[in-house]
Order: sequence, then C-alpha cells, then structure tokens
Amino acid sequence: MTVKQISVFVENKAGKLAELTEYLHQHEIDMRALSIAETQDFGIVRMIVNDTYKTSCILKEAGYVASITPVLAVEMPDEPGSLFKILKMLGDGGINLEYMYAFLTRKEATAYMVLRVEDNEKAIDILSKKGIHMISQEGIAGL
Repeated sequence: MTVKQISVFVENKAGKLAELTEYLHQHEIDMRALSIAETQDFGIVRMIVNDTYKTSCILKEAGYVASITPVLAVEMPDEPGSLFKILKMLGDGGINLEYMYAFLTRKEATAYMVLRVEDNEKAIDILSKKGIHMISQEGIAGL
C-alpha cells in the first residue's frame, strides 16, 4: 500500500515557493505533508496532497516540472522510540531508506512518516507482518 508523492522543481529564489503554494491554494489543493530539499539554484518540493491527479494536471499546465513517486505513509504511536522501531525493522530486513519526512494530522497520539525506500513491496511486507499500519492514498485524502 503506497501513496503518491509529487515532487516539484522550484527555483531557489525569493517568492518562488510562495508562488507555488498560492497556485495550489487557488486550485483548492490541500497539502497533507511537505518536505523541501534545496541546492543553491533550485529546490525539490515533495508533497502529499488530497488530490494527486488534479495537482499533477494543474502543475503541468502552469509549466512546473513535477514527477510522481510511490512512497509509504506509516502510522505510529506519537511516543519516544516509535521511529526507531520502524527503522530497525526495515534495516534488519535489508531495506535501504532513501529519505523520509514527518507529517501531523488531527488524530491524537499518532504520528506519521513518509518513507522513500528502495523496495516498497518488501518494506510493506516487513512492516505489515510486524503490525505497522500504513495509510492508503484514499486514507490520505480523508485525513
């Protein structure tokens, strides 16, 4: 069970991120999670949104360079050690973690992590067998 992450290339200049978020706002796109990685010239905005298809269409129409990547959205207790346990399971299973970022919802005592791993299916199998709940694309839209 994966969710779709949209990665958008944005110039690393004052106001460019505001332009992107204003454009999303104008089209009623609700970001559920957000991460930004930057270099001197550009940034990569990674986001999980309520409507991936609509978002990818409007970004293309506006001339943004964007891609869609399947990632895992993992639910965990919001308490010390939860992330360690999940990362340990993946490491013990031989799964390499490429990057991750957190997001919050209104669900009390629960935290969420977006994980980009080298083998989604193997990671899903490992985590599912250990009772770790992952969120579906439909589940993301409902948060």
